[in-house]
Amino acid sequence: MAGGNSNYWEDLRKQARQLENELDLKLVSFSKLCTSYSSSRDGRHGDSSDTTPLLNNSTQDRMFETMAVEIEQLLTKLTGVNDKMAEYSSAPGVTSINAALMHTLQRHRDILQDYTHEFHKTKANFLAIREREDLLGSVRKDIETYKSGSGVNNRRTELFLKEHEHLRNSDRLIEDTISIAMATKENMTSQRGMLKSIQSRVNTLANRFPAINNLIQRINLRKRRDSLILGGVIGICTILLLLYAFH
Repeated sequence: MAGGNSNYWEDLRKQARQLENELDLKLVSFSKLCTSYSSSRDGRHGDSSDTTPLLNNSTQDRMFETMAVEIEQLLTKLTGVNDKMAEYSSAPGVTSINAALMHTLQRHRDILQDYTHEFHKTKANFLAIREREDLLGSVRKDIETYKSGSGVNNRRTELFLKEHEHLRNSDRLIEDTISIAMATKENMTSQRGMLKSIQSRVNTLANRFPAINNLIQRINLRKRRDSLILGGVIGICTILLLLYAFH
């Protein structure tokens, strides 16, 4: 029975490692897709052709949707495997090795949490870039349409271009602000975890001290009782000796 349980645990660990390896590769490709999407869109700003950028953009969007679904499925599977490992580690038959199992389980949970955080962060960045580029592309298209129209005023064209540059600068400032806010949030989360750990240790010590005080009080009471008994015995012996001496 123990051997069967051990094999079951090893199978779960193998499944978890396999899914983690697949997720690692998928997340790397997903991050590269986001980076290439941003770079390709930046490289097309000066391109006068509209057909190729739209085709490439559509292809990248489909790749993004497909990879996002695949990664979400892998995360769901890995979550299920971790849940099975948690059920196994809490079973009554594995109490003697529960500490080692919990350590392994916690490591797999941390990996799952990191992968989930990385996926959502990359996905959010991709969507933000796509939304920004779509907005700026619409502005550029309006500007080009206005420039190609009859009776265009050069002064107005310059104003549109300046406004477009202001939008790009504002967008960069917003991205920097969001990055700073995300970094601050991560630092605060880390500090909160440290404070919780410190609080837990303080509570543990506080819970231990009453037990120590009770033990010391019991020892003192026992010493006092022994002293009284010893004093009583000595007193009785002294009285008996005196009575014997005078008689």
